[in-house]
This record gives sequence, structure tokens and C-alpha cells, in this order.
Amino acid sequence: MKKNIGSFGRIIRIVIGLGILSLAVVGPQTPWALLGIVPLVTGIVGWCLPYHLLGMNTCGTCGKDESGKKDSCCA
Repeated sequence: MKKNIGSFGRIIRIVIGLGILSLAVVGPQTPWALLGIVPLVTGIVGWCLPYHLLGMNTCGTCGKDESGKKDSCCA
């Protein structure tokens, strides 16, 4: 599975996911807060199904950098 979410997007998804999940413990304590698992998991894994289906990639260009190492986003 090739990553299709860039570093910034991953950080944002993790923060939002944790924020939504926290509503299951504090605040309104509604089961809807479990939807926070979706952005949290996509942020941790770095792959998003809708991005894949739409052919989107916020990772940047995949390839080798100046030093010849493989781009970290293309793992």
C-alpha cells in the first residue's frame, strides 16, 4: 500500500482524530465520537481510500532525492 497523504496532512488528521475521540471520554460522551478513529488511522497509516479512488496524492513526487535515497513518503 503506497502512502498518499503528506506529512502535514497526516499530522492534521492525527490531531483531529484524537480531538474527536476525546469527546467519547469528556464532553458530550456520544458514540459518534468513535468516528475519530477514521482520521486517526488514516493519519497513522498514511493511506486514504478516497484519495486512492480519486487518484489523489498529497505526498509530493515519489522518487529519489538528491542523495539518491528513496523519498520517505513513497514507502
